[in-house]
Amino acid sequence: MKRSSGARIAATLTVSALSLALITGCSDNGSDDAKGTDAKESAAASSAPAAKALTSAELEKLLLAKGDVKDYEVESGDDTLPKSKSDVKTDKAQCDPLAWATAALAPGETDANASNTVTANPSAAKDPSELSEADIEGAFDVSITFVGLSSYDGDGAEKALKAVSDGVTACSGGYGLKAEGENSKVTKVTTAKSSGAGDESVAFAEDVDMDGEGTATFLTEVVRKGNTVATFYSVNLAALSKGGKTEIPADVVKAQVAKLK
Repeated sequence: MKRSSGARIAATLTVSALSLALITGCSDNGSDDAKGTDAKESAAASSAPAAKALTSAELEKLLLAKGDVKDYEVESGDDTLPKSKSDVKTDKAQCDPLAWATAALAPGETDANASNTVTANPSAAKDPSELSEADIEGAFDVSITFVGLSSYDGDGAEKALKAVSDGVTACSGGYGLKAEGENSKVTKVTTAKSSGAGDESVAFAEDVDMDGEGTATFLTEVVRKGNTVATFYSVNLAALSKGGKTEIPADVVKAQVAKLK
């Protein structure tokens, strides 16, 4: 990946990890009443209507907007993010969900997708004549988070997270990535600590080759709430230039998940 490619290319680097938490209830009481209750609950569950995916337009309304997160600016991701999955290709099919999640695209099988970018507000502007070298370097020390929302019919959201989880395992040794004409090499994929938001969440880290000048680490988090999946990928140009990593802002994850249905 070329350093000069900046945040636009960084947004297409990928990796994901996931832990599915299954919560089940059972009864030790062998009475007919207990069995009858369980049977009624099972019947009710089976007769419940399957979840229907939201449309892309509906997802747009659920994205973070101006004023939703203090000290952050929200902008459309149309100019910085890939337009479709066809713009993001890997050399291993199992790694596709990871690349898509990092590029704010749906990690699962759905056409319902929306995205934007959330940027930490830079410090107050100074007169150019008063700028120190530290001020100039600090101008690049800004965190940009690419947020993607996708929605699914039935159990599609759960399957999307599983695809990400499986991809983390299958792609742990790395993979090749081509996004909008730029080639990158992910050398390693590992599970990271997630926020624990939503019904289930997963975070992963990927090490990316910086044109032979060491590696940089990028973090991505995938959160499911109901049948909607949110993806978060952050990049900091100052950290990128030093081969460091950018933490995903907890306030952004919390605020976005809170808006999901």
